Amino acid sequence: MTATPTPPPGLPAAVVVASNRASAGVYDDTTGPLIVSALRAWGFTCADAAVVPDGEPVADAIRAALDAGARVVLTTGGTGLTPTDRTPEVTRPLLDREAPGIAEAIRAAGVAKGVPTAVLSRGLAGVAGACLVVNLPGSRGGVKDALAVLADVVPHAVDQVTGGDHPRPTASA
Repeated sequence: MTATPTPPPGLPAAVVVASNRASAGVYDDTTGPLIVSALRAWGFTCADAAVVPDGEPVADAIRAALDAGARVVLTTGGTGLTPTDRTPEVTRPLLDREAPGIAEAIRAAGVAKGVPTAVLSRGLAGVAGACLVVNLPGSRGGVKDALAVLADVVPHAVDQVTGGDHPRPTASA
């Protein structure tokens, strides 16, 4: 059995919601609070989500989180095929290297739950400096599926980003 590392309590994290309508006050965002709650449950310090229009404002919000020392930035929305869905395009230039397996696992989790349209998400995952950045889908169901995938991955990934070692098997008594 291996031990899954847990992040030291209080590491900073941030959530960015890409939504033209929620940012304009047409309706309340409901995905950001789900992600903030998960990050806090995982031991991160996380302010309320930044709700911004699709496109370059998403990049600006990610940059601000990076500049503030975030170790995890999770975005939601803007990963589909509509003309305004630009989250992957504005995220990619901020990444030092991609972690495609994370994004693939998120898409696969949706498909496994019977949501064939999960394959349409173009979300990315990767590392920017000492921060893990992951694009989540914009739907509540997609966010819940993604958080289930990330729950066991994020602590280890955050440890790895700064050079942590792989967990070692624990001795059985």
